[in-house]
Amino acid sequence: MRQDSRRLRRLLRGNVGALAIVSFFNDAASEMIYPLLPAFLVGTLGAGPALLGMVEGLAESASSLLKYAGGWASDRLLARKMLVIAGYGLAGVARPFLALATAPWHVLAVRLADRAGKGVRTAPRDALLADSAPAGERGLAFGLHRAADHAGSVVGPTLAALLLLAWPGRLRLVFAFAAVPAIATLWILARRVREVLPQPLSLQGSGSPDAPNPAEALAGSLAGPAGPSDPRALAGPFRLYLAVVVLFTLGNASDAFLLLRAQELGVSMGALPALWAVFHVSKMTWSIPGGRVADRIKPARVVITGWLVYAGVYAGFAMATGKAAAWALFVAYGLFFGLTEAPEKVLVAHLSPPDHRARTYGAFHGAVGMAALPASVLFGVLWQSFGSPTAFLTGAALAGLAAACLMRLSRLLPDKLT
Repeated sequence: MRQDSRRLRRLLRGNVGALAIVSFFNDAASEMIYPLLPAFLVGTLGAGPALLGMVEGLAESASSLLKYAGGWASDRLLARKMLVIAGYGLAGVARPFLALATAPWHVLAVRLADRAGKGVRTAPRDALLADSAPAGERGLAFGLHRAADHAGSVVGPTLAALLLLAWPGRLRLVFAFAAVPAIATLWILARRVREVLPQPLSLQGSGSPDAPNPAEALAGSLAGPAGPSDPRALAGPFRLYLAVVVLFTLGNASDAFLLLRAQELGVSMGALPALWAVFHVSKMTWSIPGGRVADRIKPARVVITGWLVYAGVYAGFAMATGKAAAWALFVAYGLFFGLTEAPEKVLVAHLSPPDHRARTYGAFHGAVGMAALPASVLFGVLWQSFGSPTAFLTGAALAGLAAACLMRLSRLLPDKLT
């Protein structure tokens, strides 16, 4: 217990703690705005639901496409911090301009800039997190980061609700206030985060936080005779792992469908924000324990467990009959995130050589983001054609199949990971 406390304090004093605070403030700013966007776009600016869907679809697609580009640029330029600042800065500067929007295309422009910033920063940030923590503490590092992220997702809507309570209907005022946490984000990035340059495995000593381990030695060997900078570093086990993750993602539709199902089960419109907040509290609660377990019990096994939890939750949503079940399932759904968000990133770190790490994270996030689009379309078509239980059971089946595939793949991975 004391050793865990010392590790946590050490991580909090360095890049991991600083990036966690950055994520907290950024998500607080983002979540002040996001829940209000549909009402603003449709109610204030007169757009229709189809345009709302187009805005969000284009924004998320832009983010997904830029994630690999951001990772590639980070490895190519040997720069992490610069791109992280650029990504957070672009999003932070763009969001408050919603306060000046007078037409739907203004909202589209802001959302594209916001998501482009996310695309640019995500892979370099994850690589910086991985490079800033010892190999045996990466799960804790990513778990801490995700916990702070989810805490911001609780605080942001709460701040927005308080502002609207004081100034009813002043959505533009809330959008303008989102600049305050954005400024805090950039100040912390500039003052607290330090650059950590990736090093080839052959140059790392045992004292480095990124000291070689069997999994990374395997990743480095994938580069072949051309050396660790060869694109083939993204081959082999990582590509198989990515294929399995994409299979799982095809059954992982937008969480908006969960809110719609909650309404079917009797949760009132007024209670949905509270349900969403409870969900984020659950995610925050499980993030650090899930990451720590990945450090101790091998990340592939933790991810498999998380996917099985997901399958169980989706099957539960298919068979649920009342609003009490909806609340319980949302709490359990938070456990899935705790068992997967950090452990999945730990696996990526282990399967990538250090000087390819950012582009590997970019490939991971980009593939997941692109697969999320057909996943939501498939889910919506199944729901509309056959009802919500069929859609949820399909998602559960795909998650179970992905877990079985990862069990099979784990036999090819080093013992450290499985």
